[in-house]
Amino acid sequence: MSNVFAAVVCSVLVSVLLKLAPRWRIELLQAIACNYLVAGIATALILRPTLAPLDSSAAAWPALITLGMLLPTIFLVLAASVRSAGIVRSDVAQRLSLLLPLLAAFALFGETPAPLKLLGCTLGLVALPGMIWRSEADARLGTGWRWPLGVFFGFGVIDILFKQLAATGLPLGSSLQVVFALALTVATIIAIARRVRLDRRSLAAGIVLGLLNFGNILFYLRAHRALPDSPSLVFAGMNLGVVGLGALAGLWLFRERLTAINFAALGLATVAVALIALA
Repeated sequence: MSNVFAAVVCSVLVSVLLKLAPRWRIELLQAIACNYLVAGIATALILRPTLAPLDSSAAAWPALITLGMLLPTIFLVLAASVRSAGIVRSDVAQRLSLLLPLLAAFALFGETPAPLKLLGCTLGLVALPGMIWRSEADARLGTGWRWPLGVFFGFGVIDILFKQLAATGLPLGSSLQVVFALALTVATIIAIARRVRLDRRSLAAGIVLGLLNFGNILFYLRAHRALPDSPSLVFAGMNLGVVGLGALAGLWLFRERLTAINFAALGLATVAVALIALA
């Protein structure tokens, strides 16, 4: 389970870095572009993917291109969510996004929902508005609910697209190599259009962000390889770990304020993920 813990830490540290970005005067677009450069290099050096399967996977290109455009965009949405709504709400919204591919499997691909999985989806949908709900005091402080909702839908669509890529038979390493290259291109074009100037601090943050981003993927894959007969354990450990550690980081490190409704929704979200894992 050490790989699961490492993946959880990498995931939460991404949110922590995004939270600290304004305080440390980090230009996010520049950091995000550098992040994909580093993640792409790490993918090539460690996973050593081959691009040969791309020649016979014409069906994969629409999903690859969409992911390349969506990834840098959702990174900006996640950063805005962490900044305005906090780490706790943002991480829970990201983890609850697993409901969208599950609902898509039921509605679009004819999968028969298991009772526990259906109950988990129901609790997750009930928990979502409770997590993004804000008090009147928070509203006066400008704590937005739209960004966590954007995180929920954005990461849900990304998960669906990766599942579509897996269905084409394209290896994960090949998919990541192409998607990171496309995301780097998109982020760079946006940064140039906004006339973002190169900054050492932002480039350094991008390197750290890229290592954390790739580390999250690498350790998660290693956890599945180390526990091939317990995928639900890896799935539950990853998602519940991010929710729990993200809550600790938000509440203790940044003194984020949650209402009773938010805490109740956090509990429901935890139960929802656990039920889906058991199913």
